[in-house]
Amino acid sequence: MGNNQLNHFDEQGNAVMVDVTEKAETERCAVARGSIYVTREIFDAIAGGTVRKGDVLGTARLAGILAAKQTPHLIPLCHPLLLSKASVDFELHEDTLCVDAVCTVKLRGQTGVEMEAMTGVSVALLTIYDMCKALSKTMEIGNIHLERKSGGKSGDYVREEGV
Repeated sequence: MGNNQLNHFDEQGNAVMVDVTEKAETERCAVARGSIYVTREIFDAIAGGTVRKGDVLGTARLAGILAAKQTPHLIPLCHPLLLSKASVDFELHEDTLCVDAVCTVKLRGQTGVEMEAMTGVSVALLTIYDMCKALSKTMEIGNIHLERKSGGKSGDYVREEGV
């Protein structure tokens, strides 16, 4: 099958899980990022640790890690993977009232961890929304993307600036 063809379909067009049986195990890593734009009140509450529901970033970190581990239960054709690392970190940008979530996932295996990193970021951001929605529902989640990945047959990928 060529590199430009989708491999989650068989010859009849049915959705299938990709057979990775013959693929070599390699070290694989993926880093995904996304953002949530919030109001000044929410930003100050997150930064100051005064949200009534508790530690927003700590809870979002745990939610993102758990989500990365549960990806095959959410995305139908993802392989269950034994992750060796899943982390979520945050960057607070006061000038834009934005919180960035960055999820890094690693393993040694036969298939990549891009979906796990993207799922981790998404759920971390949704958790921030959930914990802060009592203050204001004026929040926007977006710009979720793969920043980089390494390992596997397709090699390394680094997202170009400004894309």
